[in-house]
Amino acid sequence: MKLNIKIKNAILEIICLLYVILFVYAALSKLLDFENFRVQLGQSPLLSAFAGSIAWIVPTLELLIAVLIIFKKCRLSGLFAAFSLMVMFTTYIYIILNYSSFVPCSCGGILEKMGWKEHLFFNFVFIMLAAAGILILAGGMPKVSLISKPAVLVSSFSGSVLFSIGIVVVMFILSEDIMHHRNSFIRRFPHHQAVKISEVDLRYNSYYFAGAANGNLYLGNTTAPLHIVTLDSILKNKKIFQIELDKNSFGFKAVTISILPPYFFVADGNVPCLFRGELSNWKASLFMHDKAYFSRITPMDSSRLAFRGQAVNNNENIIGSIAVGKTVNVKLNPDLLQKQIDGVFDTDGMLHYSLGLKRIVYVYLYRNEFVVANDSLDLKYIGKTIDTTNKAQIKVSYLSDRNQKKMSAPPLIVNKTSIVYKNLLFIHSPAHGLYEPKDLWSQASTVDVYNLNDASYVSSFYVYNIGDDKIRSILVHENYLYALIGNHIVCYEFSNSLWEHYKSEL
Repeated sequence: MKLNIKIKNAILEIICLLYVILFVYAALSKLLDFENFRVQLGQSPLLSAFAGSIAWIVPTLELLIAVLIIFKKCRLSGLFAAFSLMVMFTTYIYIILNYSSFVPCSCGGILEKMGWKEHLFFNFVFIMLAAAGILILAGGMPKVSLISKPAVLVSSFSGSVLFSIGIVVVMFILSEDIMHHRNSFIRRFPHHQAVKISEVDLRYNSYYFAGAANGNLYLGNTTAPLHIVTLDSILKNKKIFQIELDKNSFGFKAVTISILPPYFFVADGNVPCLFRGELSNWKASLFMHDKAYFSRITPMDSSRLAFRGQAVNNNENIIGSIAVGKTVNVKLNPDLLQKQIDGVFDTDGMLHYSLGLKRIVYVYLYRNEFVVANDSLDLKYIGKTIDTTNKAQIKVSYLSDRNQKKMSAPPLIVNKTSIVYKNLLFIHSPAHGLYEPKDLWSQASTVDVYNLNDASYVSSFYVYNIGDDKIRSILVHENYLYALIGNHIVCYEFSNSLWEHYKSEL
């Protein structure tokens, strides 16, 4: 009998020692590399929204539990706390492996040396050890003690398990809601979501994206306005075309080319004029002239285009549409763009159209908003990006002698460039989010992805610089992202984890 007691006590001491070593080592590992630990938590699909708090709470709890286990009077409480914490860790890993949208990096300490499945088994072993320690301690308690009663012991174990699982599940649900709909500027970077597969030196930085279709990418050139370069989807084959216009008598100032198969459009909003031609021969005829001035334009179908112009009464930016048939019909909605300061600079932005969703999307440059409207110019909703800048940080001066407004200080750019493909909105944001590695910030640009169906944030990925050059423009087609960086064009291929978010309709 005494031998059995000695063996049990020896086992208990070993269990307690293992837990003290585990928790002290894990806590110190996290605290000594705290910034990295917090960054890794920020990328967790379960805990992103609470990363700042949890980064301190977890190592603090581990050290506190280790202290409780050391002192024999507190040992039972310490082992129950250890049991509950290990159940939480195990639940966390189980959800990561089975219900998470992606599997993140490890979170420091011993976990960093193991794979997720190995750590799941590791945690399970320590849960069993804590349970064994509790049973040994409870068995040695006086019979008048509540914990010595089997029913109370079972209830305590059950309560601990349910409480621990419940805490993690609730945090997961809350974190997902906050991350996708009430984000406080925390990005998620799933592994290998976009992988670079090719790069081409275009020799000039005057190229821009005209569009993509039928496995081809189309580039316009600001210094050669009617010059078109086509590349295949992985940038291997290159062709050059010259557009022919049926009228060249206009004093062109800012020609842009847009592709919408089987047509292409040549536009200059300063003239204003609009040509349309077929991709099969690159010949275009005058489609619209002198009906509406515009600074941004994008085709919605073969005869309708959305544009951004300026209101006649106050010169403020306004969204409109042009429908060309037997007559040209111009429609305006002065309420889509919301003025904050001057109605011009503060509403500056990028205009897109989703062919699948039949939605006009306008992304503001200087605030964390994008406007979504249908092709009749009816507002559907105003979406928020994860940046926290909700008012344009600009200074505008009025030059009365020239009757001009000008920027009097460098503006804070929130959304630098963007593109819409199917139901996803891709935005290159130059702002640094919480819990992001600072060393990567000087090496890469960040692209954030949003789902236009529910205005939710999806995830982010990096596009790496070429030398000192960062992204200046992006385009997405099928499972590829293309970026113009300095003189170069690069192609990134999306993983299935992003590809599966595509939906062609609302």
